[in-house]
Amino acid sequence: MKKLFLLLVTFQFSLLTSHADEGMWTLYNLPNAVYEQMKGYGYQLPYEKLYQADDAIMKAVVNFSGYCSGVVVSPDGLVFTNHHCGFEAIRSHSTVEHDYMLNGFYAKTYADELPNKDMFVSFMVEQKDITDQLMAQGFDKMSNDRRSEFLDSIENAMSKDVKAQDSTLRLEIKPFYEGNRYFATTYRDFTDLRLVFAIPKSMGKFGGETDNWMWPRQTCDFSVFRIYADPKTNGPAAYSKDNVPYHPKHWARVSDEGYQDGTFSMTMGYPGSTNRYLSSFGIKERYEENAIRAQIRGIKQEVMKRHMDASEAVRIKYDSKYAQSSNYWKNSLGMNKCIDSIGLIQQKELFEAKIKEWMDSTGLLMTQLNFDQMKRLYAKRLATSKAYMYFAETFSRTDELSKRALKAHNGISPKGKGKRQYITFDDNSETWDYDTDRETLGTLLKNYREKVTDAKYLPEFYQTIDKSFGGDCQKYADYLYSKSKVLKKGARLYPNKKSFMKDPAIMFGLDLTELYMNLRSEFKEVVDSIDLQERYLCAAKLRMEEDLPHYSDANFTMRLSYGQVKEYKLGGVSSGYQTKAPSIVKKMKMGESFEDYKVEPEMIDLLESAGDMPLCFLTTNDITGGNSGSPMFDGKNRLIGLAFDGNWDSLSSDLFFDSQLARCIGVDIRYVLFMMDKWGHADRLIDEIKK
Repeated sequence: MKKLFLLLVTFQFSLLTSHADEGMWTLYNLPNAVYEQMKGYGYQLPYEKLYQADDAIMKAVVNFSGYCSGVVVSPDGLVFTNHHCGFEAIRSHSTVEHDYMLNGFYAKTYADELPNKDMFVSFMVEQKDITDQLMAQGFDKMSNDRRSEFLDSIENAMSKDVKAQDSTLRLEIKPFYEGNRYFATTYRDFTDLRLVFAIPKSMGKFGGETDNWMWPRQTCDFSVFRIYADPKTNGPAAYSKDNVPYHPKHWARVSDEGYQDGTFSMTMGYPGSTNRYLSSFGIKERYEENAIRAQIRGIKQEVMKRHMDASEAVRIKYDSKYAQSSNYWKNSLGMNKCIDSIGLIQQKELFEAKIKEWMDSTGLLMTQLNFDQMKRLYAKRLATSKAYMYFAETFSRTDELSKRALKAHNGISPKGKGKRQYITFDDNSETWDYDTDRETLGTLLKNYREKVTDAKYLPEFYQTIDKSFGGDCQKYADYLYSKSKVLKKGARLYPNKKSFMKDPAIMFGLDLTELYMNLRSEFKEVVDSIDLQERYLCAAKLRMEEDLPHYSDANFTMRLSYGQVKEYKLGGVSSGYQTKAPSIVKKMKMGESFEDYKVEPEMIDLLESAGDMPLCFLTTNDITGGNSGSPMFDGKNRLIGLAFDGNWDSLSSDLFFDSQLARCIGVDIRYVLFMMDKWGHADRLIDEIKK
């Protein structure tokens, strides 16, 4: 292992030979070659304005609640992110009487701004490479289990040091380059985040699943929040009515100049996960998982949609769940389509053959990287991997009963003492519907039985379904919902009493837990060996191409991506690089017969009055999940848009970046301000942003 790390110490970021705009680059060590390419594309400021200076633009960019990105745009702590990033917050404040999803929301005063439970923004303060520090303490000689314990201890120690200097900071350590290097990143979290402005769902999610991942787009995908702070320190504080708007030292300025074809564009944000170093064997496994995810979510969404269409109350409860599910349902379909269309597995196999030739000629990594062994390991794991995907998509975060049944055996702390200890569940009835939940579970139980044919992956309760319910999965689900206490408001279940295991949902959860533990055990037999081989493969690529700069796969740390405003061509047909108001009006007028394009009549009038106002645009920036809400800057660090999607024709970009087809879709900041002004009449916010 030590040789592997020493190989990577020789990284030389000295030459950029490709003009592809690929890359999700860490900022503190941005290769000079990348910065020079940025300047060639039109970036006009010194490097210090990216990361080091007091007014560096990265200081305005935030991690939005651990799943999106955002940007501070005012001296009073206003944050722009996507509408779909604020979706759950908007939904949680909505009722049938005050439906902010349907009608939108604007807080006309500070007092009207709505607090949000469990939401936050994080500012990155510092990042540094600590690999050498770990190596000096024998990290390369440790087992994987010992490594994990050691990293936790180092992270705890470094966190204490950081907090001793500033109690508002936290530190985390994450692996980069497939675990070949480790970076420590320091953050400051603000947990009092309030909803300020949201447009109606008809505009914030215009086009629905029809247009999701597609181009051209006209979606006005933005929402506005505000950071609140301690009135004495201007620092982080738990929610309090006495908190005041946060006053940042630096915020992003909004540009009203727009862009043209070829204009420099830069995104900064928190991309979640990519796997571009993944082997051909790993991609084959991902392909199988995608197919399973798409199949299960498709039938689950059909149940949800039917109940949502029948009840406004159910729609409000499930809007966010449905959107989250359908987003990656379509992503999985699109990714597999692209894997096939570009022959990605074959491309990876050819590249691995090239690496093998390089190893044979240099002798490097010959005793570590073994493609035959990697193939055997992945083949051994395939059945387990597929079974786990069926398990996760069927029982994990799918219905409330399964969630509580699993929680009863895993991760919930009993209340009380001794024999009187009990488990109870918080009342979250505002987030789910009994009949929708019950039918969802019955439908997915039936599907699991049909798709998982190996008996060892069938939970024991299927024997009960056969013996007591004639094989009818829905009747079994109905029985669970009617007889179990886990869904009853305020019910107490006592683990130390015999009655605990007589509850049918508790027995159901135990069967699921046993299967989950068996799956984990099967994974553990090969996962460490697979991860090690993938780490060696990444090391071989970096060593073989040491004259090129390389970025690490996304891992929800801050990254920069650079590029230009640019169309793409498919089959000789040009996409165009932007959409304008007449294009959305045309779709809106189809709304009576096409639900995803249906809007309020006032929106048609409003957009008809907008002339040729730009709506959305394409850039060559690199994007993946987590980048949603990322600010899109011009060459002077001015905000020109918010990233919200990639395009259907390059949905394999999490695995492979196709510079000819891969595009980032952004909502034009002028469209955002137009809607805030003309629809929301949010004069106080417009004035605040333009200070």
